[in-house]
Amino acid sequence: MTSTFSNIGVFLVATLGILALFAVLLRFLLQLARADFYNPISQGIVKVTNPLLLPLRKLVPGVFGLDMASIVLALLVGWVMIMVCGMLAGGGFFNPLSALLWSLLGAVSTTIAILFVGMLISIIFSWVAPQSSHPALMLLRQLLEPVYAPVRKVIPPLGMIDISPIFVFILLTVADKLLLGFAQMANMPAFVYSLFWHIPGF
Repeated sequence: MTSTFSNIGVFLVATLGILALFAVLLRFLLQLARADFYNPISQGIVKVTNPLLLPLRKLVPGVFGLDMASIVLALLVGWVMIMVCGMLAGGGFFNPLSALLWSLLGAVSTTIAILFVGMLISIIFSWVAPQSSHPALMLLRQLLEPVYAPVRKVIPPLGMIDISPIFVFILLTVADKLLLGFAQMANMPAFVYSLFWHIPGF
């Protein structure tokens, strides 16, 4: 019975933690892409993340236009999730510095997964509803454009066909595999690795 409650506790903490991490990372990525701040989805993400992010910005200044407070908050969310889930699972407290490194790897993995799934959704809707002006799709296009742009400079579209997503998919998959290798080198437990989002199938 105790293990059942422990599993439920881990599930709840991991679910809430990954949703919080998703919101913080998405806010950082949207700022990085200079996406529409007044998009209703952007406004929703801002409202959700402001209570934790605004106080942290007083302590963590931006660097070279990057919102470092968002990065620090993402690491803290991942760190707390790892520590609490480790305790609930009966593993005791992890080494705080190791947990911070694992949190960094988990945040990068989750970022890769966000971009990968976002690309899948964007491609599907480009076939189904190419002219859609839904706020979510418009925001998704703005988010992904800075990812596609560097690839297009090297590999231009073939006529009317933009093949840059294919190469971005390949790069993200390679990055995800490398990240798994780094996680193993950092002695990141499989249990901890599973708490974060990854490219589907990995």
